[in-house]
Amino acid sequence: MGRVRVLVADDQEMVRTGFQMILDAQPDIEVVAAVADGVAAVEQARRLRPDVCLLDIRMPRLDGLEVTRILAGPGVPDPLRVVIVTTFDLDEYVYGALRAGACGFLLKDSGPALLIEAVRAAANGDALVSPSITVRLLSHLAGPLPVQSRPPREPLTEREMDVVRLIARGRTNQEVGGELFISLSTVKTHLASIFAKLGARNRVEIAAWAWEAGIVR
Repeated sequence: MGRVRVLVADDQEMVRTGFQMILDAQPDIEVVAAVADGVAAVEQARRLRPDVCLLDIRMPRLDGLEVTRILAGPGVPDPLRVVIVTTFDLDEYVYGALRAGACGFLLKDSGPALLIEAVRAAANGDALVSPSITVRLLSHLAGPLPVQSRPPREPLTEREMDVVRLIARGRTNQEVGGELFISLSTVKTHLASIFAKLGARNRVEIAAWAWEAGIVR
């Protein structure tokens, strides 16, 4: 694929400029828009159709969750890939971001390497950006939240549950295959079935379901 086209939305100019400098310095990444509020984010995202939208949660006019819902939410015919930029004191939003269709999270102070990794991973369709962060956030959230997990459309097999547990702990397909002694194509077959049964659109939603349902703790 060509260069990864990124939209950055953050109301703090310093953050916007910092992200833009880090990303534009990469030979395979190009920031096509940097905006300061949610309405501008939606307008530019629809106009430019970037590969990845990097959205702050707290923005004027429309917050990051609303923007995520508009660009990537359930029922959006051609959803964009959204990575939410968050801080640990905004945990409750992360859950909403998952529900709204975000495919990954990045902590504001993650540093350049992780920012670049997050953008590349999202562009490649690997939804679980920075697995350790996602898992830490989900496990952090698992306690006080009421269980909202919806039952699967049909029961998961024992082997599918094994895969779900590992996905929820942030393992890649290769790592899942290695731990369960199965081939990569078998892992992908199980994942396709899990997606269908849970009605999940990405790995983060599988992980969220596992935490909600108490399958991992």
